[in-house]
Amino acid sequence: MLNISNNKKSLLNSLDRYKSVRDLSNRPHYKILNKIIISVSVIAVIALFLPWTQNISGIGSVTTLKPNQRPQSIQSVISGRIEKWYVQEGDFVKKGDTILFISEIKEDYMDPNLVNNTKNQVAAKKQSLASYGSKVSTLSSQIQFIENEKKLKLEQAKNKIKQTALKIKSDSIDLEAVKTQLKIATTQYNRAIQLNKEGLKPLTDVEDKRLKLQDVEAKIITQENKFLTSKNEYTNTKVEINRIAAEYAEKTSKAQSDQFTAMSNQFDTEAQVSKLENQYANYSIRNGMYYIKAVQSGYINRALQAGIGETIKEGTPIVTIMPDKYDIAVETYVSPVDLPLIRKGEKIRVWFDGWPTIVFSGWPDMSYGTFGGRIVAIENFISENGKFRVLIAPDPTEAKWPKQLSVGSGAQTIALLNTVPVWFEIWRTLNGFPPNYYKTASKSNSSAKEKK
Repeated sequence: MLNISNNKKSLLNSLDRYKSVRDLSNRPHYKILNKIIISVSVIAVIALFLPWTQNISGIGSVTTLKPNQRPQSIQSVISGRIEKWYVQEGDFVKKGDTILFISEIKEDYMDPNLVNNTKNQVAAKKQSLASYGSKVSTLSSQIQFIENEKKLKLEQAKNKIKQTALKIKSDSIDLEAVKTQLKIATTQYNRAIQLNKEGLKPLTDVEDKRLKLQDVEAKIITQENKFLTSKNEYTNTKVEINRIAAEYAEKTSKAQSDQFTAMSNQFDTEAQVSKLENQYANYSIRNGMYYIKAVQSGYINRALQAGIGETIKEGTPIVTIMPDKYDIAVETYVSPVDLPLIRKGEKIRVWFDGWPTIVFSGWPDMSYGTFGGRIVAIENFISENGKFRVLIAPDPTEAKWPKQLSVGSGAQTIALLNTVPVWFEIWRTLNGFPPNYYKTASKSNSSAKEKK
């Protein structure tokens, strides 16, 4: 830098002074290699500015769009022993076709006449119920008759009280009349004695007046006795009313007690009838469960139970059936970091195992053998594999999916997102940013500006 030395710097740094270098630079393929390196570098730089479609890839399998169209297992509702098979694997069955027949193994249901016997029990209990109903009605009529008789008896006793009261009044009047006669007879007798002393009346008149006085005295005793008898009859009639009320109250209570007992037996019998009818219905339904039938039309995939005489429990899967009509779909899984970028209705590219494909994830237009789909459902809860399940249906605006697809075969998916330069995608991948990260932010900013 101070130019103190006389040696040239270019001479010191030059490699031409070496013979090997001079020989290498004179070779023709050296220049070709340089051109290739320069061309590749230029192409690589240009490729960095090519458009690249961001995407989210996933691996899944073919399934059906509706749950009732997916393969299912047919189970036995009751326990039993396999007696006869009516189908084999690969057979097509219609809804309601018999698959196999099982026999009973529980001792409570082994009676071949169980349903008829239960039906007879129901009929007998119903007759018993009707008898109790008639008894209750009869006792109600009996209680009504007792009440009517009680009213008549009380009315009769009340009339008798009135008669006795009138008789007491009549006897009291007669007693007063006899007392008046006694006073008159006593006066006449005293007057006759006085006149006899004075010599104005004979002794015979005095004796007549004495007899008449004795007559009246005897009559007043009889009348007093009659009056007291009437009063006793009046008291006895009142006592009779209380006795009648107590007697018929006892009869009514007894009849009501019998009625309540009959009603209790009626309700108990009614409960037994309901229980027997329930058992009869259960036994009738159970008889129809010995023949296990197809719940929908489809193909028998696999027999999970085999042989004759094998015992199965309730709820045991017997065969698997695949419905004959179904709407195809694909279920795939995405990572939690990519879940916010997935929305219902977005387009998806799908390719299936076994179908020839050439896939360029960043250039979907250059891909071959992929099919279009749309997201119809996104699972809100994470699956066991640590990802979220996404259900994809065929896109009606694009080519139809192959008819030869089988449920359960493998499939791979690509969710198409924003188109960015290749250099941006490389930079995003190296930094670990999610796809479409900055686009989402710009949209939110622009929407905020519009609101302002």
